[in-house]
Amino acid sequence: MKKLYFLLLTLISTFSFAQNAAVNGGFESWTGGVLDSWTFESGTTLTEENTIVSEGGSSINFLITTQTQGNTDFRQTVNLTPGLVYDVSVDIYQVDNAAQARFFVGADTYQDYSDNNIVGAWQTLTYTYTATASAEDFGLRFYDVSANWAGNGNQSNIIVDNFQIVPQSTPSIAVLSPVDGDLIGSSDVTVDVSVQNFVVANGTGDGHIHYTVDGGSTIMKYDTNPINLTGLTSGEHTVYLELVDNTHTPISPAVNTTVNFTTYEVQALPFTESFDYTATETLASQTPWTNYFSGDDVLVEAGNLTYTGITSSGNSISFDGSGADPVVDYTATSSGSIYASFLMQVNALDAAPTDGYFAVLRTDSGGYESRLWISPTSTTTYRIGLSNGGTLTQLGTTDYNLGDTVFVVFNYDIDNDVVNAWINPSVGGTEPAADLTEASGSTGNTFSQFLIRQDSPTETPFMIMDELRIATTWSDATLTTQDFSQANFSIYPNPVKAGYVNINTTSNEAINVTVFDLLGKKVITKTLSNNKLNVSSLKSGVYLLNIEQNGASTTKKLVIE
Repeated sequence: MKKLYFLLLTLISTFSFAQNAAVNGGFESWTGGVLDSWTFESGTTLTEENTIVSEGGSSINFLITTQTQGNTDFRQTVNLTPGLVYDVSVDIYQVDNAAQARFFVGADTYQDYSDNNIVGAWQTLTYTYTATASAEDFGLRFYDVSANWAGNGNQSNIIVDNFQIVPQSTPSIAVLSPVDGDLIGSSDVTVDVSVQNFVVANGTGDGHIHYTVDGGSTIMKYDTNPINLTGLTSGEHTVYLELVDNTHTPISPAVNTTVNFTTYEVQALPFTESFDYTATETLASQTPWTNYFSGDDVLVEAGNLTYTGITSSGNSISFDGSGADPVVDYTATSSGSIYASFLMQVNALDAAPTDGYFAVLRTDSGGYESRLWISPTSTTTYRIGLSNGGTLTQLGTTDYNLGDTVFVVFNYDIDNDVVNAWINPSVGGTEPAADLTEASGSTGNTFSQFLIRQDSPTETPFMIMDELRIATTWSDATLTTQDFSQANFSIYPNPVKAGYVNINTTSNEAINVTVFDLLGKKVITKTLSNNKLNVSSLKSGVYLLNIEQNGASTTKKLVIE
């Protein structure tokens, strides 16, 4: 039998007002003509209104005097119970049609607008909100209606009353973390769950929780402790949860929630990417990569680019036009320099091509602080440029033809806040003077991502990229011929079951080995003379094994069972 939850309407309305989480939500309290407990900005003037009210004896008369929306915010930080569902509402009275009020609701930010065509009557904005933190901002923002603004004297009056943030008294379930859409750099994820107005227990309470992971079998949960998911594959994941009664029947009305998130691996530096994947597959479907935005995918391309002094292996990738922007995450770096190098070949330009950047060193806060550009000089030739910001500022002087293979290195010098680029430098050796350089307009950056950008058909030509390296030193980034290849090293067994892994190379010199977990933390550092590494201290999971010998290095995935 389904368990029913209901309350009398009269009890709800009486109880709701008493439980309003907004302080002075009825706007009854003013001190010296100033509203108590709320903040407002210079684009509005607030006065106490005693004639047009929807409840109580006072409301707020807002005079909006700016078209700059960011100067009209009206806010209060409200204490909440994480996981609890709140009914949020506010009464709006449009004195004229020259502006609109818009909800600001916690982490969901801006929501519904008032209807500026309803003039001279009360209307109510409503929203249902699930709290994710113990204190969040609520309020309003005001937007001019441009067609009516000037005709109303470049101002507008809106009266506001009865701002309610009322906890629901019916059962609810919410995921506090991760947040829907989160990108998580780990194969292990903790799902924090909150259940309100429902006692979760094994036969002695109101019922319990059923949940599934990625549409798999139903798991029964008899408490509200966090759900620990381990060993998730890289990619998108979905967790679905619902409340059921003690007979495993969903309660009525149904109470459930879903959270979607994406996991990815953090690559240890130096990172080597030879795109050794199956041709025609998408780059984002490969373990190290994750797509930002949607659209056409970057594809794995059969074959390699060739360049004197560089040994290519695996395959390559191709992209053009507008589409998804794949990124690879690497160990966060906040000092020294971060470098990226690769081979590139532009094979087709748009009929009316324009400047566009296609490769980015990205910070952990999302800043595009070092950008590499293609600047067409005709429909068959181009130059390579560099910038710190969104406008091309530094441009090379050499024209390259369609089909030319170019070796490019670019970096961000974190200590000195300078971006640099080298075009067709000598492979290996000492770092030369940069061909292109620009002082950065930002400081204190931490770099953690390399991004490939697909902007538009005019800005992103059809091109091939191969042999990507990301590193913190010039020598590790410049693809020296000393780099290991599949032909001269091997690790076995992999997966490891017996606590040891053997590392074979063609040299008898000592091997420096570093093992990282997927969060980039060093867990083993050893110098080997017998080619045998003890990994018995590692828990089951996936790790990154970095091998260095005679100045050369490679990084491979290591699986411990």
